[in-house]
Amino acid sequence: MEFTIQHFIALAPLLITSLTVVVVMLAIAWRRNHSQTFLLSVAGLNLALLSIFPALKVAPLAVTPLLMMDNFAYLYTGLILVSTLACVTLAHAYLGEGGTGYPGNREELYLLILLAAAGGIVLVSAQHLAGLFIGLELLSVPVYGLVAYAFFNKRSLEAGIKYMVLSAAGSAFLLFGMALLYAEAGSLSFSGIGHALASTGAPSAIAQLGLGMMLVGLAFKLSLVPFHLWTPDVYEGAPAPVAAFLATASKVAVFAVIVRLFQISPAATTGVMSDVLTVIAIASILFGNLLALTQNNLKRLLGFSSIAHFGYLLIALIASKGMAVEAIGVYLITYVLTSLGAFGVITMMSSPYKGRDADALYEYRGLFWRRPYMTAVLTVMMLSLAGIPLTAGFIGKFYIIATGVEAHQWWLVGSLILGSAIGVFYYLRVMVTLYLVEPKLHRHDAPLNWEQKAGGVMLLAVSILVFVLGVYPQPMLELVQHATLYLHG
Repeated sequence: MEFTIQHFIALAPLLITSLTVVVVMLAIAWRRNHSQTFLLSVAGLNLALLSIFPALKVAPLAVTPLLMMDNFAYLYTGLILVSTLACVTLAHAYLGEGGTGYPGNREELYLLILLAAAGGIVLVSAQHLAGLFIGLELLSVPVYGLVAYAFFNKRSLEAGIKYMVLSAAGSAFLLFGMALLYAEAGSLSFSGIGHALASTGAPSAIAQLGLGMMLVGLAFKLSLVPFHLWTPDVYEGAPAPVAAFLATASKVAVFAVIVRLFQISPAATTGVMSDVLTVIAIASILFGNLLALTQNNLKRLLGFSSIAHFGYLLIALIASKGMAVEAIGVYLITYVLTSLGAFGVITMMSSPYKGRDADALYEYRGLFWRRPYMTAVLTVMMLSLAGIPLTAGFIGKFYIIATGVEAHQWWLVGSLILGSAIGVFYYLRVMVTLYLVEPKLHRHDAPLNWEQKAGGVMLLAVSILVFVLGVYPQPMLELVQHATLYLHG
């Protein structure tokens, strides 16, 4: 195919992110300087974000058979870049400056996060199984290194190894599923698979098995039950900014590509697949919430709650008609903002790096009396995760319930309401802990001037946004309504 200037404009966010990786790598080779690496990464990510505006003017555009650059891809590209930017800002505070903070090499963390972000951008625009696999591996491989980045902490090293071994198994399932699907459909493009499955009426046993194996690989990345066992350990072991990246950018990219696959080939979600997804959704909602009840570690608690949140999202995926794509967009935006805020507080409490993260719940006892603004941020995030009105999380949950009701998925709606009721209990437990006063308190605090640093400013901005979108969600809803999927014949 002929490459025109339009193709380069359409690919600008991905090209600029990739270029940033090269520039950062050369800058590190020339001179190790933490602040310089941070500024280059932030500048590159901001440029990539701005390049989405001219790119929207040429969309939708297929760039080679692998990538489809449409409004849907750009919405999720923007979401990935915003969360990467937030995680990079948090990482700068976390790693520390000069002699304080992280004792090893700090610069490579930015390099790995940028690489993973490039993988995420490939993933959200993939319209072909080869594009999907390339994006997924480019996203996953840097994350192994990121999770084990604090390698002299044995928890971090263990988390990295666990994630790598299980992720490799997930990728193997995914590849095998692709092979079976290709054997049946004779095509690797999403639309080709859709036509092949639709033409035979009900998908054959081989196609069902192939889709099932692909689902195993992708459900692992989203930590859906029963492929969730790695989640709490990896969240707990990973450095706080990395856990934030894993919970936001990484999961958004994988979920966006599943939405595209199932929307372009609707036959993929019929019959047995629909029943399997329903069981996984109900199990994820109930197990995620029930296991979070017993946690005394904030990172593990957020890990289990993320299992439940992606269970809620599956409801819209199963419904797949009407406002499903819109509901998924709204929910993912609210979930990303809230997760960034929650992990941001943990990062700020652990900054600069002191050998372990401040993630035990008792370390947050009475935080209100020492750091009132930080407590306010965490309280807003917990209310949003619980889906309490006047927060962004409520809008997201409302959309998911509306989609489930519209599709008459009563079992799923029932499990969502039950799961949310359980969720309120453990989110409130975290909030109550923040206001408790106890003599002989084990003091663990964020730096006094935390809100004047870049990470603190970002954290306060996110919490205001979560509140504003809960009260006035119109701009977010319009943004999602314009992010339509391009379904070509």
